[in-house]
Order: sequence, then structure tokens, then C-alpha cells
Amino acid sequence: MLMAHPVVLKNLIDEYESLRALHAEEGSPNVRQRMEDVVYTLCVSTGTRDVDAALIAARHQLSGARLQDGSLRAAG
Repeated sequence: MLMAHPVVLKNLIDEYESLRALHAEEGSPNVRQRMEDVVYTLCVSTGTRDVDAALIAARHQLSGARLQDGSLRAAG
């Protein structure tokens, strides 16, 4: 299985959490669609089928990411 770059995973998690905090699932059609897109991309990126499993998998992958290669530093 291909693995998403740590920066991509971190950005997806951050965007999901921001949208969730804003209650995107109850927002405008455009905001709801963006939430669905982020959830779908998280699932595809982690090889999972639901957002909870995707978040767990993404965080697990990030915990093993090496900072020496600069992959997470570029995310900030």
C-alpha cells in the first residue's frame, strides 16, 4: 500500500478537526462537501473505511514519521 506523506496526513487531520469544530456537517452544502472530501481523502490515504479508523491510522503513521528528513517541519 502506498503511504501518504506525513505533511499531507497532518494537513488532512488539521483540516478535519477544524471543520468538525465548526460543525461543518450542519453547515452550507459547500462546507459539508468539503468535510466529505476530507474524510474520503483521509480514508483513502490510510486504507480505511471510516473517519475514526482513518484518524487513528493517520496519527499512528505520523508518530513514526522522522523529523530528521524535514517532512513535518514543512507543515507549519
